[in-house]
Amino acid sequence: MKQASTMRSQAPWKPGRAAAALLGDLRFLIHEPAPLYHSQAGACLPSNLLADFRKSPLLYRRKRCGLIPDEDRPAYLLGRAAHTLILEGRKRFDEEYAVGGPINPKTGNLYGANTKAFAAWAEAQGKPVVTREQFDLLLRMHLGVVRNDIALTLLGDGEAEGVVRTEYCGKECQIRIDWLNRRHGIVDLKTCDDLTWFEADARRHGYVYQLAFYRAVLAQVVDQFVPVHLVAVEKKEPYRCGVWQVSEEVLGIAQRENEQAIDRLRLCELSNHWPTGYEDLRIFDAI
Repeated sequence: MKQASTMRSQAPWKPGRAAAALLGDLRFLIHEPAPLYHSQAGACLPSNLLADFRKSPLLYRRKRCGLIPDEDRPAYLLGRAAHTLILEGRKRFDEEYAVGGPINPKTGNLYGANTKAFAAWAEAQGKPVVTREQFDLLLRMHLGVVRNDIALTLLGDGEAEGVVRTEYCGKECQIRIDWLNRRHGIVDLKTCDDLTWFEADARRHGYVYQLAFYRAVLAQVVDQFVPVHLVAVEKKEPYRCGVWQVSEEVLGIAQRENEQAIDRLRLCELSNHWPTGYEDLRIFDAI
């Protein structure tokens, strides 16, 4: 297995130009339910916990110890449902989610999502529920992605939600790739409020660090760096969909910072010392 620094990178993908197959065989991918994947975070380092460590070693430690429970907001449910519908199709969506709710016999309309009747019906479904309004939104987002020719190409030949577990920088790591295209590499699907500000949102949320981690962990298995793309779709009119290819230079910078963070993580584990990251005096020198 080659070291990450010597693995070859791929030429940038250009819309409309055929690309030679990078990954003809995707049998190395593990397919498992999301809850099982997340349950392995205690043994394997995922990108979200690495992001927590970069922010604060103490935050990472408290999450590892279960002292800070994972937060599950309604927006997260909608995001997961969008991934399932857009990446895995309607059949898989219907297996994973229930749509609608009980009908009020007095009005002939659906009970509201905040009523006891709706809560009881939802619990009886045995799976997450999206309302009719949310499902209509998901369909519009799906259509937004389909209307983008580049996105349609990237999300064509490949597999969704593939898991990779391997050693990277001396740590057992795991990744769950939204879509791995045999020709065009890693494709990460994001939902956003306004595509105009997506690049700023991507910086704020550290998407490049996440994708650099994905690319580097995948490279330990496939022995090469693959291209990385972001597909983003709006959650409101006009449901625009945009595609970005993340540059090799930016991915390289983020990879180095990730690897430095993993080195610091190993030192924290050895010393059992978990600083906040704000122990030193800082100088405020900007207006």
